Amino acid sequence: MKVIGLAGWSGAGKTTLLTRLIPHFNAQGLRVSVIKHAHHQFDVDVPGKDSWRHREAGAAEVLVSSAHRWALMHELRGAAEPRLPELLNKLSAVDLVVVEGFKREPHRKIEVHRAGNDKPLLFPNDPGIAGIATDIAVETRLPTVHLDDIPAAAALLLRAAMPVEEVVARSAAMR
Repeated sequence: MKVIGLAGWSGAGKTTLLTRLIPHFNAQGLRVSVIKHAHHQFDVDVPGKDSWRHREAGAAEVLVSSAHRWALMHELRGAAEPRLPELLNKLSAVDLVVVEGFKREPHRKIEVHRAGNDKPLLFPNDPGIAGIATDIAVETRLPTVHLDDIPAAAALLLRAAMPVEEVVARSAAMR
C-alpha cells in the first residue's frame, strides 16, 4: 500500500482534482482510498436517526451496515485525535491512499495550487512537497503538472507515493 498527500489552501481544488483522479486510477485497475482531515466538528450521520441516537447516547463506536455500504463512526470522547499512521492501519489494503490534510505528518505531498485562489505557494516552506499541480507556471525544480492534465497528475502522484511502512516509520521518528 502506498500513500501520497494533497496539500493546498482551501479553495485550491484538492477535492475537485481528487474526484477526477480516482476514476482515472480505477480505470488503470488501481484501488484507491482517501483519508480526509476535517478542521471542524463534522457529522456523517443524520440527527434523529437510530445510529445518531446511539452515538449521542454515548456509544464509543457505531457501525452502520446495508447491502450497499458500511460505515464505522468512532467517538473520541475527549481522547487525543489519532495521527495518520493509526488511521492508515484502520484501512483495508488498497493500492494507493490519498491523504487530504494532515499537513504536519511526514508523508510526501503534491501541492494543489490555483492562481485564482490568490494564496501563496506552500512548497518553499514545506519540505514534504514532492510536486505541484497548478494552473500557472511555477519556477521550481519540483515536477509540475497542469491541474487539468489528469494522466500527468495521476503519474505524479504515483511516482511520489511512498510505502505505508515508511510513513509509519517517519511518524514514529517524529515523536
